[in-house]
Amino acid sequence: MKRCLILLATLLLAFSALADNIDTYKFSSVDQEQQYRHLTGSLRCPKCQNNSIADSNAMIAGDMRLKVYELLQSGQTPDQVKAYMVARYGNFVTYEPPVLPSTLILWAGPALFVIVGALVIILRSRKRKLTGSDLDTEQQARLDALLKNNGKRS
Repeated sequence: MKRCLILLATLLLAFSALADNIDTYKFSSVDQEQQYRHLTGSLRCPKCQNNSIADSNAMIAGDMRLKVYELLQSGQTPDQVKAYMVARYGNFVTYEPPVLPSTLILWAGPALFVIVGALVIILRSRKRKLTGSDLDTEQQARLDALLKNNGKRS
């Protein structure tokens, strides 16, 4: 019984060591805490790419959350914090990158794929109509005869 309790206590300690750290920051106002939550939710994790830094457990996301907290505590506005993150990590950290020559493909790419796909479908359907399998009278008569003979065998 004693061994069982020791084993159980050891397992509980092992599992608690695997638990993630939870960021606990003290804010001077509720408004500042809301700004922090909004910023961490609107900045993308460079490692995870599909998670915000608020949702990511990556080390870089933790560093970014800490930096957002420090910048807000130093009195910077949310726009200044976002500008700092963009300058540091590039436009990728925002979920809505600005329209620039370097990001134009991100904005125009989906529309271009739809247009090109529609053109391919239209051109292929027209080509099929033009090169249809119209049979001349001799071939049509032969086909009719084959179909008629096939019907009699059944």
